[in-house]
Order: sequence, then structure tokens, then C-alpha cells
Amino acid sequence: MDSVNNSNRTMRRQALFMDLYKTAFPIIARYVSRMGGDFDEAKDVFQDALVVYFEKTILSPTILRNDIGFLVGTAKNLWLKRYYQTNQNIPLDHLEIPLMKDESLSSKRLIRFLETAGRKCMDLLKSFYYDQLSLQEIADEFGYSGARSATVQKYKCLEKVRETVKKKSLVYDDFME
Repeated sequence: MDSVNNSNRTMRRQALFMDLYKTAFPIIARYVSRMGGDFDEAKDVFQDALVVYFEKTILSPTILRNDIGFLVGTAKNLWLKRYYQTNQNIPLDHLEIPLMKDESLSSKRLIRFLETAGRKCMDLLKSFYYDQLSLQEIADEFGYSGARSATVQKYKCLEKVRETVKKKSLVYDDFME
């Protein structure tokens, strides 16, 4: 009788893992692909996540409310850990974080909101973020008394944009096309 129970338990466990594989692996594979990984890396991360899942649920009495969510979240964390360990020496300006197809920024709309802060603010923000001038260089160029004054002015410009966004009750998704 014990061998029948063990056999049934093994079959249920196999069915559970197949269901998890069918449901979660495509999600994980897409994520790893978007983050610069390949199919083999996605399989490795998925297998590692399955081991964590197995240890958490089968070997201990932990009950999860969302098996798929736990598995996907674990895989994402494992991938990020692996990704950052292997890409530690890449400068941030060379790092491209791919967006999903439907996540292309609506740059025209974003620029319109930046323009609400005024031309001088646009120029200041462009100098800092795009031209990558130091705050002292910005102070010299815009006639501020020093880097601290340039910092304060940059903050005020960003606050103007934030207020416009807040007034219009905009959220991140409003900038997506």
C-alpha cells in the first residue's frame, strides 16, 4: 500500500511540475530574453527556481497562495542576481534595458510636459541629463552663484514638471504608446 501511495504522490508531483513548466516557463523565458539572456539561460534559471520551489513547498510544510507567482518571482530574482554578477563592469550608459513591445515611451508627450516648466528649465534639464554637464558648469552657463544654486534650480524645475503631472493625474502608463 505504501508503494501505491508513493507512486500516486510521485505522479501528482510530476503533474504539478509539468503544469508549472507549461504556465511559468514561457513567462520566465520572455523575461530572460528581454533582459539579454538566451533560451539555455532561461532553462537554467527556471530549473533553479523549481528547486527553490520544491524545497519551499515539498520539503517543508510551507503553503503558497500563488505557486506560479512564487516561481516566476524567484526566477526573476535569480536571473537578476546572475545578470548583475556577470555584467558588473558594464558602464551604465552602455546598458540597455529592453522594453516590452508595448512599452515604447511617448517621447512627444513627455517633452510636452517638460516644456510646461519653461524654456530655461528645459535647457537646464537638458544640460544636466542629456549633455551631462556638471552642476558647476551649469551654474557658470546659466549665471547661478554656484553648484548649490544650480542644484536647487534643477530641483525646482523637476518639481514644476511633477506638479503638472500631478494636476493632470497622470501615471506611468500615460507615457506609453
